[in-house]
Amino acid sequence: MSEKPAVPPLPRYLYLSEQVRELDKLLIEGHKTPGIVLMKRAGRATFELLEKLFPHGSITVLCGAGNNAGDGYVVAALAAQVRRDVQILTVSPPEKLTGDARRAYLYAKQEGVNILPYSTGAARHLPDGCVIVDALVGTGLSGELRANIQDVICEINETRLPVLAVDVPSGLCANTGRTLGEAIRAVATITFIGCKLGLLTGRAPALTGDVYFDGLGAPRILYSAFTPAAFSVDYTGLKRELPFKEADAHKGQSGHVLVVGGDLGMGGAAIMTAESAAYSGSGIVSLATQLDHVMPALVRKPEIMTKGIDSGGQLAPMLQAASVIAAGPGLGRGSWSEQLLQQVLKTTKPLVLDADALNLLSDSLHNYAGRGNWVLTPHPGEAARLLHTNTAVVQQNRFEAVSEIQKKYGGVVVLKGAGTLICDGKRTVVAKVGNPGLATAGSGDVLTGIIASLIGQGLSLSSAAQLGVCVHGEAGDALAEKHGQFGLGASELAPYVRQILK
Repeated sequence: MSEKPAVPPLPRYLYLSEQVRELDKLLIEGHKTPGIVLMKRAGRATFELLEKLFPHGSITVLCGAGNNAGDGYVVAALAAQVRRDVQILTVSPPEKLTGDARRAYLYAKQEGVNILPYSTGAARHLPDGCVIVDALVGTGLSGELRANIQDVICEINETRLPVLAVDVPSGLCANTGRTLGEAIRAVATITFIGCKLGLLTGRAPALTGDVYFDGLGAPRILYSAFTPAAFSVDYTGLKRELPFKEADAHKGQSGHVLVVGGDLGMGGAAIMTAESAAYSGSGIVSLATQLDHVMPALVRKPEIMTKGIDSGGQLAPMLQAASVIAAGPGLGRGSWSEQLLQQVLKTTKPLVLDADALNLLSDSLHNYAGRGNWVLTPHPGEAARLLHTNTAVVQQNRFEAVSEIQKKYGGVVVLKGAGTLICDGKRTVVAKVGNPGLATAGSGDVLTGIIASLIGQGLSLSSAAQLGVCVHGEAGDALAEKHGQFGLGASELAPYVRQILK
């Protein structure tokens, strides 16, 4: 593979596959664009990307039935025109195609493309250097794939040959990011007309590779008739919300973050949260924790005002002094933990709750649900507890899960994971940031500190959550670029946070 081109940013508006089909229909019927013209534009866009990513080697196009297959037939025809070594393997008899897909099939046949039925084990005979174009199944799939299609996908994945997916990797739900049985593992995906929200979260980041978008010439006015189902994060716009520090600035203007957490044996989590808040620009950071953790906190970061707390009653003066409270990292679920969290929840100040604060909220403090001025930052397991379900259900439809948590508990909800979702009740934002190296203990504690710091500096809860997720991901990328993704430590992130925010 040659050096791949830079991946352009995706559109901010994200759509359900049903909405994109309506956009497609409106483009054809309302804007008088013939369906075969759109199919040829999609095939052309795919082929041009293929030429950039894979300028050498043979091409095998996998075609199913319907318009997704039609796109694949166009790709093969264009490859044949420039004398690329190309063949089509079909899992559905092309003679049964109708409409535009049939026209595309005849186009490929006219260009002399070798079209063969896929036979069991055919993938094992593909030569080294071959690139596969996945045009098996499009975005209309909702139930599980047929067994024969799943068998083909398994055989393709076993080859480890590079795959370019057309519109969506076959077997991936374009609405949720869950898999519908087996799913193609692509190195790149090109999607059309409207960017499907399921390409950015759940299992999708592990299956799509880099995601490219082509609007196929759809006019901007076309999209005014539809409300997006979600939005991709506007990192550039969010950075503009960071406060500018005047020459006469003082520490009180940059917020006072109080971190509450760190039961016995879990002090590191709360310390990392406090440290990341300090590195994120807070004027003052305090830490309320078990007495055993005071000395380690002072050694780690002497700027943090750390106090050992025996009971919830001792927390009142610290709560009074703070402008925002981050609670939960290393908090535990014992009587000490519940006492402290009850005091935190009685305040009217903005809160960021993570980890055991969320577990306590779901277990015994659910009567506080519905509060408006807090940010909840669950990972899928914590989200499942908040919804009294299991992690698998949450991951089946992350968009539905984050919306349900927000409706039940109020405020802003950050559902962490690959393709983090941020929901404030008005809209859901997708942040496909960071890398797998961040999947390590303590990483979420650092994120909690960043978000709390940004709230203290004056950002709205929603903006602080979105920007915090982006900065956290950027810090993880910067750390991975220097040391690699393997074995990253959460405690290494904070200095990179400062570099990104400066």
